[in-house]
Amino acid sequence: MLFIFMGPSCTGKSTVAEELSKLTPSEIFSGKDYLRLAKNENEAWKVFNENLSKASEDKDISNKSIIYIVSEKESLSKIEGINNSITVKFASDLDFIKERFAKRMRGNLPSAVEKMIERQVASFDDVESILYVDTTDKNPAEIANTILDYIIKC
Repeated sequence: MLFIFMGPSCTGKSTVAEELSKLTPSEIFSGKDYLRLAKNENEAWKVFNENLSKASEDKDISNKSIIYIVSEKESLSKIEGINNSITVKFASDLDFIKERFAKRMRGNLPSAVEKMIERQVASFDDVESILYVDTTDKNPAEIANTILDYIIKC
């Protein structure tokens, strides 16, 4: 099974991926983690893309799944041709995202970073998905269970 967790930074994608991996065997890739699969970027992407395609065809939740975490909307164009994935769009209240991001930066959120976050959040407004999750007030384990319940019902 292939899960695509997409959305702006600090919306809980990685945390929910960790929770989901406790419920079903999964390998998590984020950003350019796929580079570890080969010596150069093009070859690594080719191998990773093949792995994503294979995972998308396997509907047995007891088999090892791939969770691919995407925080940059531009990265979605690289996986457009992969069908049958479980796409989950993550969102959160903008102020909550800024608060989470500030914690990563030791409490300081420069104006340029704040504007970058606002652009990134807006960039995902028109992205469609099978599931939509607002993480502002939800527990990551609860979200992972919701995703798993959706898979089981399908």
